[in-house]
Amino acid sequence: MTIQLNSDNNLTLHEAFRAQLNTLLSEELSRFGAHITRIEAHFSDENGQKEGQNDKLCKLEARLEGMKPIVVSNNGNTHELAVKGAINKLKTSLDSALGRLNNH
Repeated sequence: MTIQLNSDNNLTLHEAFRAQLNTLLSEELSRFGAHITRIEAHFSDENGQKEGQNDKLCKLEARLEGMKPIVVSNNGNTHELAVKGAINKLKTSLDSALGRLNNH
């Protein structure tokens, strides 16, 4: 499973945060590893330099073998909260999609 991290112009992903994200995504999504070919994580700060509630956005796109990509997004007060919420949404979506696949 390849993990690709992207950010908008308002945000720089530091190497320590990139490493933390790679570990978190790998661990949290490991049980889906046989089906996922690539995870793309997109981070943005919707207010730029201004402060705001839930203005950090994480969008996760899981590319699955032989299926359409599954995309989820989540907002949070920090990028850590945004990514954790997005991971939970993605796991639910993957359970649903792969559960349907296994039932056929």
